Amino acid sequence: MSRVYNFSSGPAMLPTWVLERAQKEMLQYQDSGQSVMEMSHRSPEYLEIQTHCEKSIRELLGVTDDYHVLFVQGGASLQFSMIPLNLAENKVLIINTGEWTKKAYKEHCKLVPTEIIADSEAEAFAYVPKVSVDLVDQTADYLYICQNNTVFGTRYPALPDSGKVPLIADLSSMIFSEPLNINDYGLIFAGAQKNMGPSGVCVVILRKDLLKPSKDKLPTMLNYHTYIENDSLFNTPPTYAIYLCDLVCKWLKEEIGGLAKIKEINENKAALLYDYLDSSDFFSNNINKTDRSLMNVTFVSPNADFDKLFVKEAAEAGLINLAGHRIVGGMRASIYNAMPTEGVQALVDFMKEFEVTHG
Repeated sequence: MSRVYNFSSGPAMLPTWVLERAQKEMLQYQDSGQSVMEMSHRSPEYLEIQTHCEKSIRELLGVTDDYHVLFVQGGASLQFSMIPLNLAENKVLIINTGEWTKKAYKEHCKLVPTEIIADSEAEAFAYVPKVSVDLVDQTADYLYICQNNTVFGTRYPALPDSGKVPLIADLSSMIFSEPLNINDYGLIFAGAQKNMGPSGVCVVILRKDLLKPSKDKLPTMLNYHTYIENDSLFNTPPTYAIYLCDLVCKWLKEEIGGLAKIKEINENKAALLYDYLDSSDFFSNNINKTDRSLMNVTFVSPNADFDKLFVKEAAEAGLINLAGHRIVGGMRASIYNAMPTEGVQALVDFMKEFEVTHG
C-alpha cells in the first residue's frame, strides 16, 4: 500500500526525509552499535543528540541566550498548569479564541485569578479579537494566547500589544511554520506532535528574567527549575521523540532552507486550498479572511450527511483524517510543514470531483 496523505491535526505527518533517516538509523545510530531507543539518556551519544536539538531550535527560532530551552513531558496541556504555578503571583489575562484557550483558562482558574479580556466565542470563534494595550492590565503577570487555533482554523495576523506585560503563547500547531521574533514573547511552548516531531515531548522556551526563585512547595516535576538545573534530564526524557525533533530541525535547515522558505511554501499551500473554497458553490469556510490559519483549514459542505460522505470517500482515495473536530463537525485539513503541496493539490482535485458529483 502506498503512503496516504494524512491531514490529521496531530499526531500529524512527518517529513519523508525524516522517516527515511530514522529508518536507516533504527538498528544502529551512527557507529554506536545501538538504536537511539536503547540508549541511556546519560550516554555521550544521546547527550550529543539532545544538545544538537536544542542548538538547532535556537538557530531556527533565533532564540538568544537570555532564554531557556526545556524539554518537558505531559504535552502542551500540562503547561496550562505549569506556567501559572511557576510564573503567576498576581493575576493572569487570557484572550479566548477557541477550545485550547478555554482549557487553559479552566486550569489557570484553579491556581490564580484569571480574566478573559477578549473573546470570540459568541461568533463561533470565527475571528481573532483585536486587543489594544489599553485593554491589558499592566499589573498582570502575563497575557496568554493560543497563536494558532487548530479546532476552528484561526491564527493571529499580528500579536496583541501587551505593553510591559509578558506575552505567553501556545505555538503547538504553528511552531517552525514561519519565522518569529522571540523577543516578542516571555514564554512560548509547543507540543511536538503537530509540526515539530512525534508525540511525547513539549518544548518550552522561557525568558530567564521571568522565572521566580524556586518555589520549594511545587511538585518537583512541575517546577521549571528542575528542568533548568538538570538540562531537562532530571528523569528519563522522551529520548526518541527528541531525536526525531532533531531530525525535523535538520530537514528544515538542510532540505527546506529555513523558516522563511517554509513560510513561503505554507502560504502557497494554504492559498491553493482557500482559493478553491472561496470559488466553490458547494464547500465553504466561515473564518474571517484576515484571521485564517495557514496550518488548519476548516470547511463544510451543504449539510452533515454530505460531510460524512466526503470524509468517507476521501479516505478511500487516500486522503485521511479530514473529519472536523468533534465539537464543531464539518471538515478540517491540517496542512503542516510535512504536508507536501502535492497532497493539498490532491485534496483540491478530489473536492472538485465531489462537488461535480454531488453539487
